[in-house]
Amino acid sequence: MPSPIRVIYTGGTLGMEPGPQGLAPGRDFEARLRRALDTLPPARRASLPDFTFEATPQPIDSSAATPSDWQTLGQRLGQAYDEAAGLVVLHGTDTLAWAASSLAYQLQGAAKPVVVSGAMQPLEAPGSDALGNVEGALRFAAQPALQEVAIAFAGKLLRGVRSRKWHTRDADAFVSPNYPLLGELVEGEPVLYPNRGLDELQRGAPRFELPDYQALGDCPVVRIVLWPGIPASLVAAWLEAPRVKGALLEVWGGGNVPENPALLEVLAEASGRGQLLVAISQCPAGAIAIGSYAAGQGLAAAGVLSGDDMTPEAVITKLVHLLAQPLDETQRRERFRDALVGER
Repeated sequence: MPSPIRVIYTGGTLGMEPGPQGLAPGRDFEARLRRALDTLPPARRASLPDFTFEATPQPIDSSAATPSDWQTLGQRLGQAYDEAAGLVVLHGTDTLAWAASSLAYQLQGAAKPVVVSGAMQPLEAPGSDALGNVEGALRFAAQPALQEVAIAFAGKLLRGVRSRKWHTRDADAFVSPNYPLLGELVEGEPVLYPNRGLDELQRGAPRFELPDYQALGDCPVVRIVLWPGIPASLVAAWLEAPRVKGALLEVWGGGNVPENPALLEVLAEASGRGQLLVAISQCPAGAIAIGSYAAGQGLAAAGVLSGDDMTPEAVITKLVHLLAQPLDETQRRERFRDALVGER
């Protein structure tokens, strides 16, 4: 008999119930979920894979999640990996793409499906998307050809480390701006599109990397979105904070920044201190090419790395992941340039 899917429930809107002060985490979600699945048409219910269920000891408030939460979740998935045919993580949607990105780096080399999902509405709400998303996640998690961390949402399967939450209310809330869908549910059946998933070479080393994110302390990486007229002194204040070890810079267009000598000096000084600086475009789609325009030459001179077409979530979780490991500056820069899990 094949091993069952392991479902790990971390909290989120899909498990909430109405209370005196609004939606609040509900009790006994496993029983509620199994009752809901039993309402599916008999043929669909019969074809669902078997699953075991566990809940994290404390629900994760998705909007308050931290790298420590990602580390704990990665460790739990690592412990369950050998005994399950596939893994499903049910998570709040606010930082679901962040969690999926972090898990992709932690679970490098995964040769089984790891599917992250959630819902925009509680399970029992009229017209809720929760049951459909869980059903889709279970079906995709039973596909042995899927060998990476993915997000199943609104009938679509997206590479986790390429995904972003794009809508505050719509059920079709997630997009993959710079990579095509890995698959879709077609008439209720999971279909994986050919030549889009990670192959054995792309998955990297056949082992997990589960470093101690907590050892980095609070705020090891900052996110700085440039705006017209941003003062160099403000960027310096962020980068000179003692705990900051890396930064994401969101620049304009194809990789442009103001021709401001003071700003570029701040960036060069940060690189000289060993901080890992990465730039991506503020445009949601497309890549940057540092130095293609004269206005971007200063980034290259300051030692800023190109994030190409990565998402902000993928960059920051990758920086945290690399900074938590015993690597020297050169190794970190080289590994950042490498595509570890199809993130660039």
